[in-house]
Amino acid sequence: MAHIIGIGGVFLKAKNPKLMTAWYQEHLGIAFGDQTYFLFKEGDADKPAATGSSVFSFFKEESKYFNPSVKPYMINFRVHDLLQMLEGLKKAGVEVVGDMEDTEYGKFGWIMDPEGNKIELWEEPVEQKH
Repeated sequence: MAHIIGIGGVFLKAKNPKLMTAWYQEHLGIAFGDQTYFLFKEGDADKPAATGSSVFSFFKEESKYFNPSVKPYMINFRVHDLLQMLEGLKKAGVEVVGDMEDTEYGKFGWIMDPEGNKIELWEEPVEQKH
C-alpha cells in the first residue's frame, strides 16, 4: 500500500516573500540566499535509501498555487509511489485536484482534506547514476 514517507515541504504565503526569507535567514540561520525557498537535505551516507529532502518556501500572497484552498499554507508530503497513492485515494472518495505532473523535480499530485486544506504529494525524482 502506498503511504507517506516524510514531510516534503512547508509552503507559506507572504505579502513580501523576499522580506520573509531575509528575516528567517538573519534570525534563524536558514540560508535562503537569493531564493524564496531552502532545501533541507536529509539522510545518511551509510544508508542512501534513507535520504530525502524537505523544502521550506514562501509564495507571493496572491499566488493561486494553493487553490482551491483558501488557506495561506500548504504541506507537501513525500510519497514512495504517487500514482498508486492517488489511485487509492480516488477509490476512497478523497478529492484529487488536477492531474498528476511529472517534472524534473519529481512527480506531484494534490488532494483536499475534509477542512479544505490542499495537500501536495511528491515523489522525488530517481537520481540518474552515470
